[in-house]
Amino acid sequence: MFSLTNAQSLIGIVAILALCWLLSENRSRFPWKMALGALVMQAVLVAALFGLPWLRTGLSGVGVVVEGLASSTQAGVAFVFGFLAGTPAQPYAVTEAGGLFIFAFRVLPVILVVCALAALLWHWRILKWITQVFGVVFERTMGLRGAPALATATTVFMGQVEGPIFIRAYLPGLSRSELFLLIAVGMSCVSGSTMVAYATILAGVLPNAAAHVLTASIISAPAGVMLARVLIPRNPLVEKPENLDLSAGKTYESSVDALIKGTTDGLQIVLNVGATLIVFVSLVAMVNGALGLFPDINGAPPSVERALGLLFAPLAWAMGVSWADAPTAGSLLGVKLVLTEFTAFIRMAALPESGFDDRSRVIMTYALCGFANVASVGINVAGYSVLVPERRGEIMGMVWKAMLSGFLATCLTGAVVGLMPAALFGGQ
Repeated sequence: MFSLTNAQSLIGIVAILALCWLLSENRSRFPWKMALGALVMQAVLVAALFGLPWLRTGLSGVGVVVEGLASSTQAGVAFVFGFLAGTPAQPYAVTEAGGLFIFAFRVLPVILVVCALAALLWHWRILKWITQVFGVVFERTMGLRGAPALATATTVFMGQVEGPIFIRAYLPGLSRSELFLLIAVGMSCVSGSTMVAYATILAGVLPNAAAHVLTASIISAPAGVMLARVLIPRNPLVEKPENLDLSAGKTYESSVDALIKGTTDGLQIVLNVGATLIVFVSLVAMVNGALGLFPDINGAPPSVERALGLLFAPLAWAMGVSWADAPTAGSLLGVKLVLTEFTAFIRMAALPESGFDDRSRVIMTYALCGFANVASVGINVAGYSVLVPERRGEIMGMVWKAMLSGFLATCLTGAVVGLMPAALFGGQ
């Protein structure tokens, strides 16, 4: 049943679209048809994936696959690191089971294994076929040219910099709007490897976590495309049809070569994620330490998290989160923006069940599932500087706006999910 609680999410949708229109480089060219089409597409995808029994069964199977990946990965981690992997055979008495969950040994290795599997599936042409199908969908439904459509589809599964690699030869000739779109969509989605990692983090607090995370990344892509087109409208004089040649894409000599190179690429991602978390969490701790020198406010010391909670609480409420949960949800949005979505998911998983209702947890899962954060700004600048160095200055001028677009795209996705009846998610 549609209720006032669902209608609350309409405020968020309207507010996000209005904000992007105000920041647009050409307000007279608002893509009304694309905006309506993207919202309808998101709602239909959510309704189909969670409402149609056979698709819902398929999504439930995703959870089984994720659990299998996680347990298989732990076997490899235990072989290398022993009891640090959280195996039952501990050399000391375990008084707190939660203490066995060590991020470096339970989450980061999953990214490594999934990257290797992704390379293998690409070599076997399975992932390439899936990507091309999604590329055709984006081309037909959202009016993208072949190259940006393929890169957008690849980004959903491979990541924010990995996706554009497959159209590297076309990057210099893309319009300003298309280049911005690729960066923005990259920040509004996540890669396949991190999807599994997020599902692993949320498995204990969110039923069907893998299905929600997978759905979140897929349906945020249309939102990312649409908001990017609002902020920097397309240029029909430049964006003309082109013949697409994929021969320059990633190739591997054999299945073993794919596994080795996939592992190497995964190691780079693991190191980047781990190092980024250490640095940014440390910096926030430094700021909180300085803020702790000031007097308490309402019985608690001032902190970055509290400030972000106040700043983003209205946005969280507009997405459909209850007002009681809005400060906590707002803090999670701020943490995602400043400290990466990994930290936000870890903190959400640590929230007591009584302190965050089920509806808020589902909405925030979708709102947090994207790469839009300060660290990604640096990742994109570095990545695109290598892929298309002649346009580095142009990228520097739009990357922060792209981060805003990606951040708002995931919030828009959360608001669309807030419009849906809770029964659709089986009580979640």
